[in-house]
Amino acid sequence: MQANRSLVLSAVLAIAAGGFVPSTASFAAQHQATKAKAAAQKKAAAASSVGQPTEPGGPPVLAAKAWLVMDYDSGQVLASENPDEALPPASLTKMMTSFLVEQSIRTGKLKQDDLVSVSENAWCRGSGTESCMYLPLNSQATVIDILRGIIVQSGNDASKAIAEHIAGTEDNFAKLMNTEAKRLGMTQTNFVNATGLPDPAHKASARDLAILARAIIHDSADFYPIYAEREFTYNKIKQGNRNALLYTDPTVDGLKTGHTQEAGYCLVTSSKRNNMRLITVILNANSMQARADQTRALLSWGFGRFEKATPIQPDAQVALAKVSFGKADTVPAVLGAPWTVTVPKGQKLETAAEIKPDLEAPVAKGTVIGKVVATAGGKAVAEAPLVAQADVERAGFLLRAWQHLLRLFGK
Repeated sequence: MQANRSLVLSAVLAIAAGGFVPSTASFAAQHQATKAKAAAQKKAAAASSVGQPTEPGGPPVLAAKAWLVMDYDSGQVLASENPDEALPPASLTKMMTSFLVEQSIRTGKLKQDDLVSVSENAWCRGSGTESCMYLPLNSQATVIDILRGIIVQSGNDASKAIAEHIAGTEDNFAKLMNTEAKRLGMTQTNFVNATGLPDPAHKASARDLAILARAIIHDSADFYPIYAEREFTYNKIKQGNRNALLYTDPTVDGLKTGHTQEAGYCLVTSSKRNNMRLITVILNANSMQARADQTRALLSWGFGRFEKATPIQPDAQVALAKVSFGKADTVPAVLGAPWTVTVPKGQKLETAAEIKPDLEAPVAKGTVIGKVVATAGGKAVAEAPLVAQADVERAGFLLRAWQHLLRLFGK
């Protein structure tokens, strides 16, 4: 009887154990289901960061605090949300740091092989809370390595070291940054440091950052390919570029990522497809995935919706400008340079010339004497200066007197 009770108790315990301890197969299945659920949630969260346009043909709705898409050639903003709100830019700040380095090399103030010392203030202690190039304390690195450390690795240590090298202190370098920002027309920007580390006074707008990106592409053409580099190894430490689109879109060739808790996830990107280049800015997205997806959505919309047009050929006469007190009464007004305009696909482009009133001789060939405005769908989309096609010499005294009389009597 006792033996039977033992057998029953063992069977009960075995059944109970089987109910509470999953088999290897059931555990694996449960783990795979959890992973699939997490992946689905991540995909849904990313998808929710990009919404459908509010109007046909309009830009996508993005879950970011501010964003912008700009045509590079003209500087025309094709679409935006809160473009002039001053927000924390995080490491997008380093675009100005790298730009000043590039321009210093171009002007001869710096050489690529100049050595930059790493002070204790610049040294990154590797806490894991900030981006680092991992320059050893009291070491030296070349300017070109520092530049790559800023652009590719987003190194705070590299940014501080070059700031001290150029301006003595990071505070002095921030003054140079603000001077350059003002020169470029960045009206909603104030830099406090060279890195973008949080500070209540450290701000920039989406429009300003697009202006800066445009300046880098145009004025730092020799160094711009660095912004497309996917990785950089220094001190035997290889780090990848955090711009995810460099790995998935061959048309993307820059520019910079940024992230702090206050700034959220930020990204400035440029892409060239066929004969058009677009610049996009995303500020304060909620994840790395979101900022990448939102950028892809903006690029897809911009390239799909717009095209390049040439409203007027460079050698074509746009208008005949009246000139007072000259040996000639008029001078042809022409474009000062080739002109291309970005317009919505399929829309008719119209132009209208505006000549300066009361134009008086002498007028030198190439002098700006007006402008031409392009409109699409009744909306002004671009303008270009008009210049005199020829010299107009000032008339002699008698001819000028006669013209004065004609003007006086309204003839």
